[in-house]
Amino acid sequence: MGIRKISLLAAACMLAPLTASVAATGVPTVPIDVWAMRDNVTSVDISPDGQHVAMLKTDGRAGSEYVLEIYKTTDLSKPWRRLNADPMELISARFIGDDYLFGNAWQVVDKTVDGPEDDVRRYKTWSYNLKTNKFSGSDGSFNLVRLLPNEKDKVLIATDTPNDGGFGVDPFAAFTPRSYYKYDLSDGTKELVLRGNPEHPTVVFDNEGNPRFSSSVKPGSKKLTYYYRMPGDNGWKELPQQYDLDKQENLYRVLGGFHGLVGFDPANPSIGYWIDNRGEDKAALWEFDFKTGQFGRKLYSNPNADVVDVQTSSMYWAGETNLTAAVYPGAKWERHWFDPEEKKLYDLFAKFIPNAHDLNITSRSRDGKSMVVSNRGPRDPGSYWLFLDGKMGKIASRNPLLKPEQLSDVEFIKYPARDGRMIPAYVTKPKGKGPFPLIVLPHGGPHVTEVVSYDEWGQFLANAGYMVVQPQYRMSVGWGEDHFNSAYGQHGLKMQDDKDDAVTHLVKQGLVDPNRVAMFGWSYGGYAALVASQRSPQLYQCAIAGAAVADPEKSYVKQRSPYAPKALDEWAKRRGMIGINPIKDLEKTNIPVLMVHGDVDRRVEYWHLKDYREGMQKAGLTGRVTVDGIAAPGEGPAAGEPLSANGASAAPGRPFAKFLTLKGADHFYNTLMYDHQKALYTGMLDFLRNDCGPGGL
Repeated sequence: MGIRKISLLAAACMLAPLTASVAATGVPTVPIDVWAMRDNVTSVDISPDGQHVAMLKTDGRAGSEYVLEIYKTTDLSKPWRRLNADPMELISARFIGDDYLFGNAWQVVDKTVDGPEDDVRRYKTWSYNLKTNKFSGSDGSFNLVRLLPNEKDKVLIATDTPNDGGFGVDPFAAFTPRSYYKYDLSDGTKELVLRGNPEHPTVVFDNEGNPRFSSSVKPGSKKLTYYYRMPGDNGWKELPQQYDLDKQENLYRVLGGFHGLVGFDPANPSIGYWIDNRGEDKAALWEFDFKTGQFGRKLYSNPNADVVDVQTSSMYWAGETNLTAAVYPGAKWERHWFDPEEKKLYDLFAKFIPNAHDLNITSRSRDGKSMVVSNRGPRDPGSYWLFLDGKMGKIASRNPLLKPEQLSDVEFIKYPARDGRMIPAYVTKPKGKGPFPLIVLPHGGPHVTEVVSYDEWGQFLANAGYMVVQPQYRMSVGWGEDHFNSAYGQHGLKMQDDKDDAVTHLVKQGLVDPNRVAMFGWSYGGYAALVASQRSPQLYQCAIAGAAVADPEKSYVKQRSPYAPKALDEWAKRRGMIGINPIKDLEKTNIPVLMVHGDVDRRVEYWHLKDYREGMQKAGLTGRVTVDGIAAPGEGPAAGEPLSANGASAAPGRPFAKFLTLKGADHFYNTLMYDHQKALYTGMLDFLRNDCGPGGL
């Protein structure tokens, strides 16, 4: 049933060994070219009538772009149609009915970023008619909100929210007004349904397209207020409970990103599903009665983690939208099942799909007989499986050149911080016997939920012989309100201790060589790497800071909103003005540092690298050598080549800094192209081997 191109299979045989081998430290057994590829496939979807399968594909190499391939399920040997959006690039696609596909496209139109969140790309929302073989579209980036079951050729869309890219969220996004439209799939026109305003900036709609829920900070009050309504109501009703956002203890319900209404009971329009802490440490799933404005039964809570999402029936094309599971973080994305039949289906697929980990039925035909199932996990970079005519087969992979035996297992652990708090973490263990060199890889954000299934950076480093630990330090989301609140004012302090304590724990377990430890992070994780380079006593031999928030105080001043509630404003201040600001402590740098940054980064602007580089040059401390490498598309250093643009070097282990610019790269993973990834991976390994500690890491 496979439909991958023969050229890709041949390339897999040439570039990727079929058996696992143990890497010499710093030398991956899988070529960097394979790791640097863009995802070969980003989405696979089956039409409601089960007649077609659509996927976005690329070969992943330099300059390659995604194309839309549509297959008839009666002939999966070749595409029925193959489409692109030249001069734009398709970046998402899904079926909206038997005859329509819907998605977004982008195009780079600028070379510089003029301020925070300024994007160098322009966007278009598109629909494609299979019968007429024609595209329609509307300028701008819009999210699909709801299908409209009573209007076959229309869907409900909303203006897009800022890209979090998996590296962090905009704390003010929840209060940024969004507009909602009916989008006509046949001609790309849109009709305004509801315009967001400061009192109702974002709205949750039910399955019939009725506005049902909203939340906002009441103008002039700084209090978070929830609003609700029944279908047909002309106005909003307020929940009596309000939350003063001038108080730090109420920040979790804003910065957590998952509190509020998450669904509806299809059998009873007056009942909704709501995630909230309601005075408890862990957020739970509750019933909410829209008629009375009162919470009802607690449907599920977990003693170890927050409920952060829900799952509904995979039979949505048949009109079934019943609640099937509550979702919470753990060793993987865990589910508490409400629907035994859906659970049986997932259990069946888990037995059939090799290395099953995070399984999802991503689309299913109206009759329930055909479906696409995705899997992603430590031994699977992402695969898609088609269930058709009672048979199942793999039809696509995000990286077909990576084999399960070349990847490493990930273990979920909890370890004690120095103050006794238990910190969840994910450990990726390389092949061979320890003790291993260690890379501490803190996530960005920092207020995000990270569940490590397949992590490309972690797997790449493990393939090069490094153990990787990804700590869910305090302020990480999904582990309870207390875990989040305990980080208030602790940027660079207790939050940093949590990362260091992961090192201590693994050393005590005999898994890690204490003299071979480094930190690599991106965004907030890059900030943490800079802080690590200035700590004393020093646990690390070097640090790699990607897209680092190098001067959080300056960043706060540039991005500060005059309308922000006091607690949000104080929270932002404590990221640098009150917490540790690494650019003010350059003289404390006591290990080698590599900084990597995209020059069109909209979230953490490029001036962070430039200011830090200038500060290091002015510091003039003995033994510090500042070099600069610039990697543009087609200009990245080859494997084994040094980063230095001028041939400068430094004595191994002495404090100095190197700087690598990724030309044309933004902040987010999906904007890092093949050349960016190749330059990043080559530069990292060169730095770890040659500059990290007296003998390299």
